[in-house]
Amino acid sequence: MKVELFVLCDAATDYQGKLNLLGTFDSIWSKQMPSAHPLCAVALRLRFMKIEEGEHKVKISIVDGDGKAVVRPVEAGVNIQFKNSPLTSMAANMILNLQGLNFQAYGEYSIDLAVDGRHESSLPLYVNKIPQQSIN
Repeated sequence: MKVELFVLCDAATDYQGKLNLLGTFDSIWSKQMPSAHPLCAVALRLRFMKIEEGEHKVKISIVDGDGKAVVRPVEAGVNIQFKNSPLTSMAANMILNLQGLNFQAYGEYSIDLAVDGRHESSLPLYVNKIPQQSIN
């Protein structure tokens, strides 16, 4: 299995196997804490070889700098079936839409991906304070 794409973005859709992304990012800005980010998505494209046919478990976790969960980890299954296909590999797209993602403090967060219980990738997410502008 290969992770072809793993991003945090403003929005994502899957249309007949085509993964469409809008506005990938790794930083958000806030005036104060706690803060909520209204809407975003984690998009992922995994490629499986024919030998990996079958059911696979995917888990996405979002944690703070101390490893504490920001939201409950999301787990989903993907069933890769080649049947009589001549293909030697197959991609699976997955999208996790997140509404009202709450942050209690500024700092670095991590979005972690595990497949079949094995850590595959991590994305940093920086939650920054909007600098105050001085009035001259």
